Amino acid sequence: MQMETSSRSSSVVVAIILVIIGTLAWRVLNWVWFRPKNLERFLRKQGIAGNPYRFFHGDLKQSVEMIKQARSQPFDFSQPLALRVAPFLLQTLNNYGKNSFIWIGPVPRVNITNPEHIKEVFAKINEFQKVKTNPQFQVLAPGLANHEGDKWAKHRKIINPAFHLEKLKLMLPLFHECCIEMIEKWEKLISSKESCELDVWPYLQDLSRDCISQAAFGSNHEQGHRIFQLLDELTILVIQVAQSVIIPGWWFMPTKANRKTKEIDREIQASFKRMINQREDAMKAGEAPNDDLLVLLIESNLKQAKERLNIQDVIGECKLFYFAGQETTSVLLVWTMILLSKYPHWQAQAREEVLQVFGGKRPEFDGLNRLKVVTMILYEVLRLYPPAAILTRVVCQEIRLGDLILPAGMEINLPVFIIHQDPELWGKDALEFKPERFSEGVSKATKNQVSFFPFGWGPRICIGQNFSLLEAKMALAIILQHFSFQLSPSYSHAPRTFVTLRPEYGAQLILQKI
Repeated sequence: MQMETSSRSSSVVVAIILVIIGTLAWRVLNWVWFRPKNLERFLRKQGIAGNPYRFFHGDLKQSVEMIKQARSQPFDFSQPLALRVAPFLLQTLNNYGKNSFIWIGPVPRVNITNPEHIKEVFAKINEFQKVKTNPQFQVLAPGLANHEGDKWAKHRKIINPAFHLEKLKLMLPLFHECCIEMIEKWEKLISSKESCELDVWPYLQDLSRDCISQAAFGSNHEQGHRIFQLLDELTILVIQVAQSVIIPGWWFMPTKANRKTKEIDREIQASFKRMINQREDAMKAGEAPNDDLLVLLIESNLKQAKERLNIQDVIGECKLFYFAGQETTSVLLVWTMILLSKYPHWQAQAREEVLQVFGGKRPEFDGLNRLKVVTMILYEVLRLYPPAAILTRVVCQEIRLGDLILPAGMEINLPVFIIHQDPELWGKDALEFKPERFSEGVSKATKNQVSFFPFGWGPRICIGQNFSLLEAKMALAIILQHFSFQLSPSYSHAPRTFVTLRPEYGAQLILQKI
């Protein structure tokens, strides 16, 4: 009798194990095969074309190989950016048209290039949400950029006051101080010589890092240096993971990359926690500055009667300040200097305007707002070399977008750089550097279409847009006051996506003191 009971119990256990294994096997098969094939049939019925689904990897292997091949070949200013940055996506659009899709592992992404559809995607923030990519990226840039729904609304409300123009005006002296420090370094390198060849990219990175360190946290570069070093290491790990299929639950496996990522994140969080505690202590003692983004964030948070951010939320926003704040401005400045070196007549026009408005004096807020030529140049640089080359969204519930029906769970691509250089939207000269296209503002240049969105668009437009543009105008104005510059023969034009769009081999320019 006891043996029969034991035998029955064993049979039940075995049956439960088999059910669990069967369920897991079905879920895996559904994820890697049945669901992708069903979605593929659904898309093709609507006339949306793309490569046939390839088990597990989709188009990733071919995409990575094409990028490697593109990076091994010469590239120049006259070629479309997509040819080097996303050749597989460009090939897909050429082969299958604008109504097409690509495979990111077992997930299809539909390419959205119609301005009306793009406008709808940006406007409907609850229906089209940020794609939750690999957890490493969420560790790298958490906070407002990754929140959705009520949590996003709460964070945006609390953070908004820190980015009001009146608050940003108070940061201009800090921007000026950081810029002058960089200028003095360049002047020492030139000293008695007529000119000097210099890779300006690391200097511009340091400049934007100094600005965000001091403007956001009141710390100098030495205090912030370790955080930026850690963020650089984290960025490399994110890039490596982005080139492979994201397996659900893989983040929890004790792999070398996962352990390293979590170790770096712990150190970053500890640094920010110390900064926050120091700021809170200074506020209690009445010694905190009033032009510090972190202080403004803490003050705004304390004013909330019910829904305040906890310490982890504040740390997340600090990480986003640090990462996005320095990354966006540094790439905008480096591509601006490269393009003004390539097109010296625009450099001369910009300098003439700066000297007319400021002479040799310190640039101030009202004057920066009157720099029409400089603004046109910055917009055109952002059009040709947007910091984020591609934006992605996931469909949260089945929705109609124009003539398309997109099921829940489907992902979409908004290829910023391709839309910014589309001849149908910008004319036959879409690949050319022509700042005059923005002479009457963005609305006129885009014909009131959503075809220019370097900082996103709609309710979720980048909260730091004004911060970045103000810092870039200040830096460019001061550089133009002190130097003329041209491309060095050693410069190699090689844009590369490294989270943002960077010059792969630096920016070697020949600087001459004015």
